[in-house]
Order: sequence, then C-alpha cells, then structure tokens
Amino acid sequence: MSKTFEDFQFNRQILNAIEEAGYTSPTLIQQKAITPILSGNDLMGIAQTGTGKTAAYVLPMVMKLKYAQGQNPRALILVPTRELALQVLEATQALAKYTDLRITAIFGGLGPKTQIETIKSGVDVIIATPGRFMEIYLKEELIVKQLNYFVIDEADKMMDMGFLPQIHKILEIIPRKRQNLLFSATMHQRVETLAGDFLKFPVKVEVTQQATPAETVSQALYYVPNLKSKINLMMHLLKDEEDISKLIVFTKTKTTADNIAKYLVRRFGEEQVRVIHANKGQNSRINAINQFKNDDIRILVATDVAARGLDVSDVSHVINFDVPLIYEDYVHRIGRTGRANKTGDAITFCNEAEKFHIEKIQKLIRQQIPVIEIPQGVFVEETAYDERQAMAREIDEQKRKADPDFKGAFHEKKNPFAKKAEKTKKDQKRSYVDPKSKEARFGPKDKNKGKRR
Repeated sequence: MSKTFEDFQFNRQILNAIEEAGYTSPTLIQQKAITPILSGNDLMGIAQTGTGKTAAYVLPMVMKLKYAQGQNPRALILVPTRELALQVLEATQALAKYTDLRITAIFGGLGPKTQIETIKSGVDVIIATPGRFMEIYLKEELIVKQLNYFVIDEADKMMDMGFLPQIHKILEIIPRKRQNLLFSATMHQRVETLAGDFLKFPVKVEVTQQATPAETVSQALYYVPNLKSKINLMMHLLKDEEDISKLIVFTKTKTTADNIAKYLVRRFGEEQVRVIHANKGQNSRINAINQFKNDDIRILVATDVAARGLDVSDVSHVINFDVPLIYEDYVHRIGRTGRANKTGDAITFCNEAEKFHIEKIQKLIRQQIPVIEIPQGVFVEETAYDERQAMAREIDEQKRKADPDFKGAFHEKKNPFAKKAEKTKKDQKRSYVDPKSKEARFGPKDKNKGKRR
C-alpha cells in the first residue's frame, strides 16, 4: 500500500499543490481509494468525517481531467449542503492550483444568475447541491453530455435530507458511460440501495467500522436534568479559556441556538461568538464560518445544518448541548474536532428524555460514552413545570414506540360520562311514543300497527 503521494505517479503540478496544501502523507482512505479510482473503477468509500475523503476523490479527478477543455462540465460532485459545497470547492481549487481547470460551486440560498453566467463562460468541474443543479438544468442553462466523472459525497446525509428523488432524476439525464464514486461516513440500507442503482461492480473501501467516531476524539457524557443546568455547566466548562481554545456548540433547534448565543455574548462579548442556522442568510453563515476558521472568533453555535461540511482545523472542543435525534449526526458533530490526526474533546449534555437517544447512539457507534459527574461548582437548577411535562410526554412517546400497549401518564383518557351518554342515546333511538296511549314503547316501531289490512 502506498505510503507517499509520489507512489501514485501524480504529475509534478499535483505533487506541488499537495505539498502546499499541507498534506504530508496519504490518509488511510486516500491510500485505499486513489489507486482504484485512477484505474477507472466505480468505488464505494465508507470513512468517517475528517479522514481526508475529499482529497481521495479530488486528486484522481484532477489527474484524469488534466487541463481545461471545451465549455461544458466533465465532472460533477454532488453534496448535501451549501457549506459542504464551499468546503469541497476550496479543497478542489487548492489541489488543482497548478492546472488551468475551471471549477465552480452551485447551491441554493443565492440567486442562480451569477452561477449561470459562470457556467456559460466554461467550466470543467461542478460541485453542486441536487436542487440547484436540477433548477439550472431545467432552465436549459447546463449541458451535461460531456460528464464522465460523477461523485456523490455524504450520501447518508443526502438520504436523511430527502434528496433521493432528485438524485434519480440526475442519474437519468447524465451520460451512462461515466465513472461513479459514492462516499459516506455511515452505511445504512437506503445508501446501499442507492449504490446498487448506479455503481457498476464497485470497489468497496471501508477504513473504519461504520459510524465509528475518530480515535483522536475523546468523548464525555454529562447527565444534566434541564436546560438551565445545561447552560450553567457549559459556562463552568468555558472558564478554562486556554483549554477550550476553539469551540462548536451544537443544538437541535434554531431557538436554542439563538438563546445560547445570547448567553455566551453576555459572558464573552460579541467579538468572540457567532451563531449559524437555517434562518441565517447565506452571507452571514459564510462570514461566520470564515471568522471561525481564521480565529477571529472563539465560539460557533450551530444547528445540524453545519454538522457536516464544516472543515475547520484546530477545533479543540465540541459540545452537544442537545442529543441529536438523527443518530448518525452524533458522529458528524463530534467529527468537527480531532481532525487531521489532531486530538479533540467531544462533550454531550443529556437530560432524562434524551437517555433513550444516547442508548441508541451508543449501540450505533458500538461504544459506551464515558459518564462524568457534574462538577461541584455547577448549580443544578430545579426543572421548570413546563419543561418537566414536555420531557414526561417525550418519555411516554418513546415507551409507546417500544410497546404499543403502553399506557403512559399522557395517553388519551376516556370521558367517564361518555359511556352513560352513549347508553342514553341508544335508549332514545330504541324507544318511541305510541300516539294513542301516549306511552313509551320499546323495541322497533311497527310501521303497520294501527293500519287497516
């Protein structure tokens, strides 16, 4: 197995770009994937985030495309989010630095006009989200007949985000004769089904057990009873500014992200904290990520929209303020730290209702996350009534899913008067008044009674 990039017979332009990009030796996924890709094989690569899989498919692509040619794209890389599109664009431009290949990224959140103009001026490689790619294609502004190199990156996230119908449409319009690559951090049934739809006798490369966190990440779990106590614990941990030099805080909802950011701004000032989620404008999100990359800010608060596609070196800590409901996202969240063989810490806060999800995550990653007691200096607040009720409902729902016959505290209760009311209604239907005697008679009314025969 190759131990240096020279072993792959890359040309001098690519080797110079690799050196300038700071790559010293190939990662395991690069060692296993580059040779079969250069040989023209279809490939399915399973590798956790942060292992260098972007370079694993970009380097052979740059080697095979060699130079700018024609007006229409010859390579298409599909990604699930605009953040990942920008990350892949940056990596591809760096590795193709000494070639004249024309590379662009197209994604939603911005008007398509500028992107269409870039495509019309000539492009060799397109990095795209599925929705924007189809939008521009249906406008007849994109010619795909020269495409011969097709990559789906973060395939599992594509499935989670409901992109399968769009991917199938793309597979219908691009040429049949092409090289196909699929990369994913996890491999569940839907990804295997997708792979079977378009990969032809693929080489399968798996550099780690599916959904296994990177060994360079140290994990810790705190059982914390409620929201306010989680905030108190987070602020306590953040006292050590030298240890936690660069932090991402992940939350489930946009509201929680905004509220946490407000607390952090009060403590550390606006110059150290930014928040990104789906309600933030595209430019705002890009600026926040760039400030975080450039060490202009210390703390980034984010929903799972940024769990993937956020390639930032030297992230010392990740805090899962909430336990993710999509269990594979746990791997992607904590994969933001411990990248490129550096160490990092991933800390998860878990309340009573989230224990169910932690158990599922531990089963997925085949590891027990070490539990740490809440430090003495952290004030544990009493759980508010509304929050306590919400958690109880959630726990009931979890038990009901496990056992359909389970009757929890919040199951639908029958009205004690309903049975009596129903009986009275039935009695009324069964009775009638005899017009002659004016007395109630019971039983079905005889329509012929009193009539002459």
